[in-house]
Order: sequence, then structure tokens, then C-alpha cells
Amino acid sequence: LGDTLLKTLVTLGYLNFDRRERVYFPTPKVTALGDWVPRALFGSSRVLDAMRDVHAATGETVSINTKNDIYIQYVQIIQSVHALRFHVDEGTLRPITLSVVGWTLMSTLSDDKIDNLVRRANIASGKSERVATAAMMERIREIRAQGYGYAEDIPFLGGGTICMLLPIKIQNQPAVLGLGGARDRIRENRDRY
Repeated sequence: LGDTLLKTLVTLGYLNFDRRERVYFPTPKVTALGDWVPRALFGSSRVLDAMRDVHAATGETVSINTKNDIYIQYVQIIQSVHALRFHVDEGTLRPITLSVVGWTLMSTLSDDKIDNLVRRANIASGKSERVATAAMMERIREIRAQGYGYAEDIPFLGGGTICMLLPIKIQNQPAVLGLGGARDRIRENRDRY
């Protein structure tokens, strides 16, 4: 069965077979196997196009993020082109209470669900990462009022982040577009960004 599957993948062009060495190796066609994932996650290319446009206009790190239980997850990232930048890998999880992206995602929830989420995140976090529910609610009220999130020095000291909700859901969860970079550069360009 295994040999039949490998030969079929060779015939379809996904694997290359070296008869002399008797080894299989993936072809570039394998990279196309994941092409359906962005469409499944984002519905169309409009969100990805917007993400690329924001990156082209700013050069900053741009990400699409969603809630994953008590965490935010970086679903898609375009890294900054600036010399001073903060690197985050796609798929990375961060406590939802320790990022303005998380606060913006929580702004879509009712206050009682936020309270529950903050309590659960605090239980899972180390003592130094725990946050007061009242302070969190104040941040979330501010985000709801202004329509976007802005914070400095969180999650990275010396960093700044601007983010806003996207008009899509990913796996039935709200999604946020985040723009982050060096605090002074973000602060200087905040109105333009």
C-alpha cells in the first residue's frame, strides 16, 4: 500500500523519485497543497490584500490574529522591513490579557464573559502576568469607544501596537488586524497608520 501511494504521488508530480539512490523527495508542487488554507480561513483574498496593503504603506509587522481559548494566536504575519523590529512567528500563542490585540478581541464579548476569561487567564499565568479585571475592563471600554486598540510596551518593551477588528470571523472567532513595531516609530506615525 505504501509503495502504491508513493508511486501515485510521483505520477501526480508531488514527489520525485531517484532510482539510483532509491529516495523520494517533494517537488515544488507540494507547496500548492496548502493554497486552500487562506481561502478556508479568510473567505476571500480581500483580507489578505488589505494586510499586504497596510504592510506596503507602513513597512511594519502586520498580523491577523484570533482568539484561541485564553490566548491570542497569530494566524498570518508579514514581518517588518525596518531594521528595528520585533519578530513573532505565525501560530504563536500569547495570553489574551497581555496584548492589545487580545483586549481588542475581548471587546467583542459581554462583560461577564470577559470577567470569566480574565480569571481563567490569570489562573494559567504566572504571578507577574496576572491582571486586575477592573483595569482590563477600563482598557476594553476605551477600545470599544475609539473603535481600535493602541498600546505601548506590551507585549514587547519598546514596542507599539495598533489594531482593529476585521469584518470576518476565523473558525467562528472574531479576527483582528494588528500593526506593530518600534514604539517611537508607531507613536510618531499613529495618526497616519
